[in-house]
Amino acid sequence: MRWLPLTRWGKIRSALLGMVLAALALWFWLLPLAAWAGYTPKEGDVVFQSLPGGVDLIEAIEGATHSPFSHCGMVEKYDGQWVVLEAIEPVKRTPLFLWIWRGRGSRFAAYRLKPELQAAVPAMLAGAEKFMGHPYDSRYRMDDEFIYCSELVFKGYRAATGKDLGKLMRLGDLDWKPYMDTIIKYDGCTPETPPLDRLIITPRDLALAPELARVYNWGY
Repeated sequence: MRWLPLTRWGKIRSALLGMVLAALALWFWLLPLAAWAGYTPKEGDVVFQSLPGGVDLIEAIEGATHSPFSHCGMVEKYDGQWVVLEAIEPVKRTPLFLWIWRGRGSRFAAYRLKPELQAAVPAMLAGAEKFMGHPYDSRYRMDDEFIYCSELVFKGYRAATGKDLGKLMRLGDLDWKPYMDTIIKYDGCTPETPPLDRLIITPRDLALAPELARVYNWGY
């Protein structure tokens, strides 16, 4: 058998590696495009996703609520493009494509206010926009200084209608015990003083709001 020179093998390996990397890069962008393909955005849609795993706070949100939803935001048409108004760090607008791409496996679901409530959308977005630039609230309190994702949507709707969107839950009513270390880390409490009476609007309970109807689902 006649062996190829080492330099030739090196070139072949480099070419194969380049092809693999190109395929991965193509998949990297095709996945969110595929996720978006069947979705027709509408202003005011509330979109939910699973943020990348391996982060204690994300695992605590999903585990304590028994839901894959760990993040959400509101769809808006801004400067001619579709964006998501979200409380992440800080409250800001993120292009919808990048928002989908950032989610775990690009999975997301879209929920829409029912037809009789659609007139509230402009005021709902305006109510949420007042919090632009506010820092993220990893303690999940309902004050206005720090804002978390589902709180932003909840307060936008409340500003527009004077009513709640979804059901506020006590931390103590969630499956919080397996995540005690995470609660201590972010809240600053002690094992003896977890804030079990703190009211929280979780992504799961926002998605269960009777005022919303799911209009799109990819991956869940």
